Amino acid sequence: MNLRGITIIALLTAFLSGCSHVISNESRSLVDPTLKYATLKENPDAYIGKYVLVGGVIAGTRNTDTGSQLEVMQVSLDGTGMPENTFRTEGRFLAVSDSFLDSMIYKKERLVTMVGEVKGKKIIPLDEVDYTYPVIAIKEIYVWKTHDYDKGYPYPTPSPYYYDPYYYGYWPGPSWYRPLGPVYRRW
Repeated sequence: MNLRGITIIALLTAFLSGCSHVISNESRSLVDPTLKYATLKENPDAYIGKYVLVGGVIAGTRNTDTGSQLEVMQVSLDGTGMPENTFRTEGRFLAVSDSFLDSMIYKKERLVTMVGEVKGKKIIPLDEVDYTYPVIAIKEIYVWKTHDYDKGYPYPTPSPYYYDPYYYGYWPGPSWYRPLGPVYRRW
């Protein structure tokens, strides 16, 4: 095999591994792909025992002697399982676990993706209304790394034709001493 063939195989492997799902194949094989969250929300009791792939934004975490409960605002998922648009939701659900879920990891506003078994519904007050939550027992859960939006993002490394006022001419490179702030692209 020549160098070109090896390069193509390496690039394809890197591309395909970058598109992998965050939930294991074993857990995803349990999921009923025809069951959508909107359908589940309408009548959770009709789907008891079914497995669903859901995700969203954590609205709260509660730990008790019997286990943990996450209140999650549902958000649709992309092909890798990442919650897509956090400004569109079809409601909230409760994700329950027999084990302890640390509220520092599973804290408010973190994104999660999970596979779980539908256990029915629970009616709990939400603000001034009685809200019906589908209850999902967690089989596998993935917590996404957070980005601190208030602190901003590191600037991208500029092109070689751009003057970088933060480059001091020594290792580890120009972006090491770069202050945090919004990303600006120069077109």
